[in-house]
Amino acid sequence: MEEAGHAEHSPLAQFEIHRLIPLEFFGIDASFTNAALFMLISVALITWFLMAATRGQNLVPGRLQAMAEASYGLIAGAVRDNVGTEGKQYFPFVFSLFMFILFANFIGLIPHTFTVTSHIIVTFALAMFIFIAVTIIGLWRHKLHFFSLFLPHGVPIFLAPLLVPIEIIGYLTRPISLSVRLAANMLAGHTMLEVFAGFVVALGIFGFAPFLFVIAIYGLEVIVAFLQAYVFAVLTCLYLSDAINLHKH
Repeated sequence: MEEAGHAEHSPLAQFEIHRLIPLEFFGIDASFTNAALFMLISVALITWFLMAATRGQNLVPGRLQAMAEASYGLIAGAVRDNVGTEGKQYFPFVFSLFMFILFANFIGLIPHTFTVTSHIIVTFALAMFIFIAVTIIGLWRHKLHFFSLFLPHGVPIFLAPLLVPIEIIGYLTRPISLSVRLAANMLAGHTMLEVFAGFVVALGIFGFAPFLFVIAIYGLEVIVAFLQAYVFAVLTCLYLSDAINLHKH
């Protein structure tokens, strides 16, 4: 019982995945979990937000419409600046990716919710999908010329045996770096919040100073939640640029 109590108050307890609806097919655990629930909640809130924001299309935008237009403009600018005009067709994907991560990050900042982007399996699945899609796009557009991506433009040919393996390793590690960056930031920030919140509760009336510190950390986490979603989208644009433009960028 004592161990269970310690586990319950552990700062890492908030990241535990729980089965809500146990399901099993042919020996494979396909249970509906709290992670799946909050991913569905994120998608539902995004759908509601965009539908509500675009319903009126007023000349003077309200708050929701202004936020939706700002989000649209931010990602449209990222696609245009990093990919070019040929990247317009991939805007819906990048925008959807940005909104999903943004809402998942923000929902995780609400007490007693679940942060799906703190789990490497979720972020790695997103990063791996991007990696495979970008590779397919590159091969489809450039055929075998796509592999020239691994030999930087203007590099002397005698340096190829050294640089090509480095470029290949860097390319193959993209899903790892992309997924770990997001998950690690969410995990570390939420753990820190939980630890300092525990100090506030333990100190009681003497916890005023730690409480102010918790507020400051929470504000920082809001900024980090937005920045991590934006960085993920921008890096996706850069990877698309490599596949579409090769060394032209």
